[in-house]
Order: sequence, then structure tokens, then C-alpha cells
Amino acid sequence: MSETKGEITVKEAGRLGGQAVKQKYGPEFFRKIGKKGGKALSDVRGSQFYSEIGKKGGNAVKERHGADFFAEIGRKGGTVVKEKHSPEYYREIGKKGGKAIKKPRQPAEAAV
Repeated sequence: MSETKGEITVKEAGRLGGQAVKQKYGPEFFRKIGKKGGKALSDVRGSQFYSEIGKKGGNAVKERHGADFFAEIGRKGGTVVKEKHSPEYYREIGKKGGKAIKKPRQPAEAAV
């Protein structure tokens, strides 16, 4: 970490502190504390809370980028997965998907 002269913003101090923690404990530390925090929040607010904030976030993204954005990122993600995994991977997840209990579809206006 380099020395700084004068005052720094709260944002910069947080960034520097985060970098120091990452260097000392590694990135896995952040994953662990994130999971703990998420579990604690779920215990307090309930799992429905995550559903609600996910919908809010999805709607905000849709307003900002348009509905076609989701199709575009879905195609990109599918391409990456296809390049990463073998055809056997798709056969296995296809079998699992065929056996999975399907959730009822939401009406189009309720979907993100």
C-alpha cells in the first residue's frame, strides 16, 4: 500500500481497506463472509426478501437496457458454458432437468 498525503474520501479509504484485507486473507475470505452475511439476512428477513430484491433489480436492468438485453446475456452465457463443457455435460443436465419438479409459469406481465 502506498502512502497518501492529505485527506482521502470514504470511498477511497474503503477501497484501500478492502485491498489490505484481500491481500492478508485472500479472496476466499470475502466469499465466506458474504455467505455468512447472506444467511444472517435470510434468517432475519426470510427468503422472500431475496426474491423481492431480485425482481426490483431485474426490473431496473430491464428499464435501463431493454428486455432484449436478457436474451443477449443469456446467449453469451450459453456460449461460454458450451465452450467450457462437453456434450456429455448437456446430456446430464438435460436428464436432471427432465426429472426436476417444474414450477408453474408466471403470467407474462409478472415476469421480469
